[in-house]
Amino acid sequence: MNVYLDESGDLGFTFNRPFRKGGSSRYLTIAFLLIPKELSPLPKRIVKKMYKRKKRQTDVEIKGSELTLGDKIFFIKRTFELLNKHSQIKIFAITVDKRNVKEHIREDPNKLYNYMIGLVLPQKIRRLQRISFIPDERSIKVKSGNSLSDYLQIKLWFELKSKTIIKNNPQESHLNLNLQFIDWITHIIWEKYENKELKVFHIIQKKVELTHLFFPRR
Repeated sequence: MNVYLDESGDLGFTFNRPFRKGGSSRYLTIAFLLIPKELSPLPKRIVKKMYKRKKRQTDVEIKGSELTLGDKIFFIKRTFELLNKHSQIKIFAITVDKRNVKEHIREDPNKLYNYMIGLVLPQKIRRLQRISFIPDERSIKVKSGNSLSDYLQIKLWFELKSKTIIKNNPQESHLNLNLQFIDWITHIIWEKYENKELKVFHIIQKKVELTHLFFPRR
């Protein structure tokens, strides 16, 4: 099995200014694509269709933030069809409301990033024999102590008593269409929270498992 991951939002905590105008995002979303290796070409085909739709070559990456509303609906409908046809392909995500993160945690946001991944991913892969772990090389935020893959391996072996073996294989998203696929998914999920954009995500919401962290209790 392959696991691809990416994030939308940032790890900053400056909330007294608008996002992207000196301020930080209010939310951070990390999403995962869990897919059998033999099915890995399928999300790539959807990405290629998007490049064709936008009359672009795949050598210049299209980021999720560049997609129009029409692009997102085109993309998410085809993703829904993919997940409906292949139940082995899973998409899940975790979103944190950073406004509720305690001050002492803000001192080292890398640990928050680490924790978010460790909260959801090990449970999803604990019964699998071997995982190829493919994060966007530019998105890896853990820079001290154990690497992200080591952190996950420790949780699997020692906390969950799992025999799953993780092979770490970070890649750059502009060279990997499946990373671009999960980048677009992550952006659409993140927009649901950051921009209250519900026109797109509702199409696929029954196919995606969401986890919330530090959200206010209702």
